Amino acid sequence: MQDRPTTDRHPDHAASPVQAGFFDPRHLVTSLPGAVRKLDPRHLARNPVMFVVFVGSVVTTLYAIADPSVFSWVVTCWLWFTVLFANLAESVAEGRGKAQAAGLRKIKQDTTAHRIGSGGAIESVAATDLSIGDRVVVTAGEVIPGDGDVVEGIASVDESAITGESAPVVRESGGDRSAVTGGTVVLSDRIVVEITAAPGHTFVDRMISLVEGAQRKKTPNEIALNILLASLTIVFLLAVVAIGPMGQYAGVEQDPIKLIALLVCLIPTTIGALLSAIGIAGMDRLVQRNVLAMSGRAVEAAGDIDTLLMDKTGTITFGNRRATALYPAPGVDPEDLAEGARLSSLADGTPEGRSIIELCAAEFGMPDQPSDVERDSEFVPFTAQTRMSGLDLASGERVRKGASDAVLQWVRELRGSYPVEVTDTVTEIAAAGGTPLVVATSGPAGVRVLGVVRLSDVVKPGIAERFAQLRAMGIRTVMVTGDNPLTAKAIAAEAGVDDFLAEATPEDKLDLIRREQSGGRLVAMTGDGTNDAPALAQADVGVAMNTGTSAAKEAGNMVDLDSDPTKLIEIVEVGKQLLITRGALTTFSLANDLAKYFAILPALFSAIYPQLDTLNIMRLATPQSAIVSAVVFNALVIVALIPLALRGVRYRPVAAQALLGRNLLVYGLGGVITPFVGIWLIDLVVRLIPGMG
Repeated sequence: MQDRPTTDRHPDHAASPVQAGFFDPRHLVTSLPGAVRKLDPRHLARNPVMFVVFVGSVVTTLYAIADPSVFSWVVTCWLWFTVLFANLAESVAEGRGKAQAAGLRKIKQDTTAHRIGSGGAIESVAATDLSIGDRVVVTAGEVIPGDGDVVEGIASVDESAITGESAPVVRESGGDRSAVTGGTVVLSDRIVVEITAAPGHTFVDRMISLVEGAQRKKTPNEIALNILLASLTIVFLLAVVAIGPMGQYAGVEQDPIKLIALLVCLIPTTIGALLSAIGIAGMDRLVQRNVLAMSGRAVEAAGDIDTLLMDKTGTITFGNRRATALYPAPGVDPEDLAEGARLSSLADGTPEGRSIIELCAAEFGMPDQPSDVERDSEFVPFTAQTRMSGLDLASGERVRKGASDAVLQWVRELRGSYPVEVTDTVTEIAAAGGTPLVVATSGPAGVRVLGVVRLSDVVKPGIAERFAQLRAMGIRTVMVTGDNPLTAKAIAAEAGVDDFLAEATPEDKLDLIRREQSGGRLVAMTGDGTNDAPALAQADVGVAMNTGTSAAKEAGNMVDLDSDPTKLIEIVEVGKQLLITRGALTTFSLANDLAKYFAILPALFSAIYPQLDTLNIMRLATPQSAIVSAVVFNALVIVALIPLALRGVRYRPVAAQALLGRNLLVYGLGGVITPFVGIWLIDLVVRLIPGMG
């Protein structure tokens, strides 16, 4: 059939064992040991901003030991707290992933596999001894020993350990629902699985590594922002180093601890501390939605998507189109059409093909299983290239069913006639939003077009509103379908998509993605079949369905465990939320430095230039209390922003200008006002410390 179903579960899935919860203050306590371990200089060296703070903490510690005072030890302690809190943000984000990974490890177990030997004999081996290409037999009640594709049989499988969905799913050979995951349980029947992943490299192993963050690499945007933060740090470092000679020239010796405190407060420590946690949390929010991102880059790209390619069936419409009517050609008995439709569907294992057999059985009493003679015939399965399926009988008769233009070409190649009435019926069905399939035969009696089968498709309720949201985000939606242009146009108009690609082959999908990308646009698409693999690999965001083939899951950079193609809309929202969160906290971090200038600069230079005391608009008690208050606020604001970094800034589908204006108002202006209030309140406490007031 033209469009294969891409989902076999309801999108409103149950909570998954890999689902992460929201921020809990207790995470700060449980993640503290991990934060202490991250004080390793080799780890801190990856973050230039926090490495400077770490070096400053070491230097102030040495000064405090050499010349102890209340001021030196308070500043030293809070500089160490700054480094620790930065590590804590990353540790909390990673900790949530490790909790999810602990649940996934329970799936891995020692399993005995029933491997098919070279002579066809069944031998029992440990699952860890399996190799790629081995074939194993799994029957009801047994655990699937490794990742693979079903190459024989059909069975219901319990995947709740991975997806959290309690309802069993169907896995069968020869379709786009053939992939199975090691550790899941077969509930019924018998299947033969060909192993596609070596032990230690299974899907569950990859899931564990991804949710733990072990495979997370810095994204291009993160690297660029790190370079910017490092550059700002170098500029401020040079400026602070120059203050020492300036003070000596003015006859006032500058306290090194004060200079280090000034440097730490001037450099963008807030965003430097939270940057890694923001990236980890972005991938974590996808895991909450049962989506595994193979890289942080894919999450970022989702936030910048310009074009969204979505399959019609199972995404825009309900997954299983059903045969609802038969329209015989002129002079053809309805029963002959039904028999031809039935024979041509025996090799079609899709739900649409099975529905044709069911329709013929219900209306004409025809058997729903092939006879012995039909079993000896040659089945012709559907392919994306021929877009037909059929049966070649031993008598020499050939029956075909498929897209109208494909059958027309087949009939003409055999020098048969194609009734104009059939063309009119096809046009009427397509214009009404149905899918017409033409049935034809070729044999000793000649070539004959029998008529048309109508498949009905229903657009999912609420899908038009979701596409309107995407349009508000500035994203262009394209419906991809194997249907003819008239059918595609009718469905596209009803669903509210911006454009459609009809009669799409794998090559057409790939060409469309390349054309979009050549115009500088980022493209996302979903897919589940082997024929989707090239397009998934080419797309900037390729979301493979967990129900799909191993080839599709290997090609994509995301896997949807729920196999819900509409999840792509949520993925885009998560990506945009990641970018907005990073931008908002960067804005806040740079803005809150303003208050620190007004706190520390008068404290440092008022002795040299008394006029600078007018900048002490917060009326902080003493130079020492001003510096300590700024350092304390600089550390505490990191802890205060950890929940926001993990939860993410709320995203609303509005124009980019409105979004920018709102974030500048909230996080830009808020970043200016909050430190003034915070430093002033902290100073009220600090001045009570002996030797600070």
